[in-house]
Amino acid sequence: MIHLTWRDRETVKKVKCVHTDAKKYLVNNALTAGTIYDVKNETEEFYYIIDNTGKVGGFYKEYFQDI
Repeated sequence: MIHLTWRDRETVKKVKCVHTDAKKYLVNNALTAGTIYDVKNETEEFYYIIDNTGKVGGFYKEYFQDI
């Protein structure tokens, strides 16, 4: 139940969104290219960040670059 406390957890690292050109999903409503986001959790293929909606969302790592 780690997902219940993600908003309050320490930031793991910061990443910069480099594009929102998704092949299958609509991500440009939740991400803005060029914006820096705090990573709250990370898996092998996803970053879990607080997005533009103010909620924690999971996004593919291909949209980001490490700072």
